[in-house]
Amino acid sequence: MTEHSPIAAAAQPFDPSLSLFQLLDPKVHADPFPFYRRLREEAPVTWDPFMHTWVVTRYEDVHFVLKEFSADRTPDPKKMEALGLPSLGPVADLMARQMLFLDAPDHTRLRKLCMSAFTPRRVEAMEDKVREIAHGLIDDAVQGGECELIADFAEPFPAIVTAGLLGVPLEDHRQLKSWSATFAEMLGNFQHNPDRIRDVLKCVADMTGYFRDAVREQERNPHDGLIRSLMDAEVDGQRLSEDEVIANTIVTMVGGQETTTNLIGNGILTLTRQPDKMAQLRAHPEIIESAVEELLRYETPSQHTARIVKQDTEIGGKLMKKGEAVMAVMAAGNRDPERFPNPDELDLTRTDNRHLAFGWAAHFCFGAALARMEARISYLALLARMQDIRVAVPESTLEWRTNSGLRGLSALPLAFRPVEA
Repeated sequence: MTEHSPIAAAAQPFDPSLSLFQLLDPKVHADPFPFYRRLREEAPVTWDPFMHTWVVTRYEDVHFVLKEFSADRTPDPKKMEALGLPSLGPVADLMARQMLFLDAPDHTRLRKLCMSAFTPRRVEAMEDKVREIAHGLIDDAVQGGECELIADFAEPFPAIVTAGLLGVPLEDHRQLKSWSATFAEMLGNFQHNPDRIRDVLKCVADMTGYFRDAVREQERNPHDGLIRSLMDAEVDGQRLSEDEVIANTIVTMVGGQETTTNLIGNGILTLTRQPDKMAQLRAHPEIIESAVEELLRYETPSQHTARIVKQDTEIGGKLMKKGEAVMAVMAAGNRDPERFPNPDELDLTRTDNRHLAFGWAAHFCFGAALARMEARISYLALLARMQDIRVAVPESTLEWRTNSGLRGLSALPLAFRPVEA
């Protein structure tokens, strides 16, 4: 019998321990996978009255939601004003121009234009420079046999790469990282307090001004970079407006930094916890491609994403009504035993590994090739320069960023035996 949850929720008590709000508990956030397992087993498709959204956690259901449901979930500025939140209008206005939050045909148009500027050839051409950046940072980080991996490498590395990709001064990478982290707080969190809102508004204003100036600079002094490519991109006679260039530069900048920082930090922590796997990768660097895919599956950097039901749809015996929100938990789907044998085992040579870490279908992350390249270079370079790697503090003291959607460490102090280049 089909059950429509908002009505059913009013008639049946909901167990608060099954709400995604549990991810705000630092203990759950530090290791969310037992919680995800419980959701998959006890409530794989459930209406969360605290979140006012459906939550799906099985691989098959997450895949379906990512493929079939709407990504157009940003209220327009007029709706924000009607809700008494006019100050958030600039944020809604920016997000409404980002392909991350659009459906066809607007999404198709923007993605074609952006992909014409972000080609595999462009990514491949960056590899030597990306490797040079990684080794330069590692040269500084390995001095003395200890480092703080996030601050010394995992944050600046993708920030410098992103600055070079965009075609802005490399010395601006710290500012780009600061903006990226602030904007990601809004994208990945359930809770938003007034301080966060003020920070996000200032961040949006500053980023927009910075990239508008970058567009003006490109007009005066054209030079290589994604901003120039987006300005010049043309598909079927269509081009991006200046506001679309800026909005999609911002979403590329944020996506290109936060996911990669988390992938590097989470991956190295995972390998320190399983030294046999670290030794396997060090001894067999030829498995690096499958190792990166497995670390993406095992410790998914982007935990969940929201969608909107396009038409009444039944999943798992529950009727989702048109217009209702759905939270697709990719990290839970990536540990689904119905899809991955022994999903809680790290298998660096896993062959059947079509994970959900980069999304799926029309909204598959178009920066995935660059993130994979950065991860391959990072893992191999770090393992080559550091022997006997261990976490330098009790693991119980490690802090995870207070971001329920983008899972990453605030800091990762390491001790090791340095190896000369």
